[in-house]
This record gives sequence, C-alpha cells and structure tokens, in this order.
Amino acid sequence: MNKQDILNKLTNEEDKLLVSKLLDKIEFTTRRNKIEYTDFLDMRQRQLLEKVMSEIKYTNYITFGGYKTAERTVIITYPEKLKEIFKEDRFEYSTVMEIIRIVLPNELKGIYSHRNYLGGVIKIGMKREKIGDIITRHEGADLIVLKEASKYILNGLKELTRFSKSEFEEIKIEDLKVEEPKTEKINIIIPSMRIDSIVSEIIRTSRAKATETIKEEKVFVNHELILKGSKEVKTNDIITVRGKGRFKVGEILNNTKKGNLVLEVEKYI
Repeated sequence: MNKQDILNKLTNEEDKLLVSKLLDKIEFTTRRNKIEYTDFLDMRQRQLLEKVMSEIKYTNYITFGGYKTAERTVIITYPEKLKEIFKEDRFEYSTVMEIIRIVLPNELKGIYSHRNYLGGVIKIGMKREKIGDIITRHEGADLIVLKEASKYILNGLKELTRFSKSEFEEIKIEDLKVEEPKTEKINIIIPSMRIDSIVSEIIRTSRAKATETIKEEKVFVNHELILKGSKEVKTNDIITVRGKGRFKVGEILNNTKKGNLVLEVEKYI
C-alpha cells in the first residue's frame, strides 16, 4: 500500500496531514537509519497513527510521554540497527523531551491549576503539540516539552507576569517522578456498549439526561468530542465527562439473565 492509497482512506484534512507527516518520518528512518519522532499526540491521534502503522506492518516504533500513564505522547520511529536499544530500554529520552519545572511563590501555591500553566504556554505563542502532559502539584508544575522547544518555552514563561516570582528549572525526563493516578473499580450493568448507556451509569443519571449531556458537548472518548449517543466504545477507552470525571473502560465480566452486560469501569479519583 503506497502513501496516497493510505491518505485516500481519510476524510479529515488534519488527519491526512498528521498521517502524511508520520509516513515521511518512517521513510526517513528507513532510508537514513536515523531516529525520528512526532509532536505530542492526544489519544485519538495516537490511535489513528498506530492503526496506520498496523496496516503497513511497521513495528519499529515506541510511544512515550515521559511516564507510564501519560495522556499525551510522541511516537518515536527507529531503524532496525537500534532495535535492541529500545527493546532493552536503553534509549535516552532526554534527547527528545525534557521537563520545565515551575516552583510558585508561597502566596500562589495551591492556587494555580492546569489552566494557568497551559494558558501561559499558549500566550507565548507556542503550539500545543510541542507540549506533553502538564503535571500540577501544590507547589507548582512540571511541563513535559519537546527538547527543541524547551528554551523558547522557558524564556517565554519567565517573561509572563503570572510567573514573575516563580523559580524555574530544567530537568531530564529520566528524573521525572510521577505518582500514578488513583482509581477505583466499579461494575455497571448496561444493555450495550453505546456511549449513552455507559455515561448514564457512570454518572448515575437517566438515559435521557445522558443523551442531553452528550448533546451539550460534555462527553469525550479518548479526547475526541462525542456528539452521538450511538458511539460504540471498547476496552481501554478513556471516557471524560466534563464536571463528572474521567473513566477507563474495562472488560465485560459477564452477562445478566436479561441479556445485559456487566462491565468493569475504573474511575479516576
């Protein structure tokens, strides 16, 4: 399958551009025996690109976002001669990304949220795809950024009034320490794997109210806005309901006597 055949299957122009860039990187990696990597991808984008690589049977790649459960990741493609380095986890990810650590002054600790940090990055004119996850803490935040954009972001943030009294530090991605998010498992009973059925149960409301929530553009699956209740979800999908939280779809445990499904769901606490 050639590049144009792959692109012709896509209807969204942004998706075509994203896939085209990936295919170019794969070709560059293959021909020149060099490592290439994408910008940061959200879950939907990553799944799209992984599907394409599966179709063309390309396996020399790894997804990485700085830590195990990162939501935003890059895809790194590597030549066959470097396969063992990645297989043995000996690749230095600090050549691709690093951390900008912000420590707030005492009067702002515990006040700033994810929005304050992301808003600052956008204000200095940096594209969102150059930024990975933003890990907020009481005392500040760690911003995972592409190494190529780190200096620009760091210098820009230092100039913003909101961070004028803050301290900044650049640290290697290998030195990042993140507490894994806590979850609790719940079982729900649903007639099908439709998103409206699942939303109804996880936020404990009626099917009609769940449909209304979807129409109000408050429901996302793998960071993609969902507008139709008929959307089918699958195991490992991440469902976000604005104002209600984030949930990971687990396995179907069994069926009830009435033919309904018993589904395990992880709720992020």
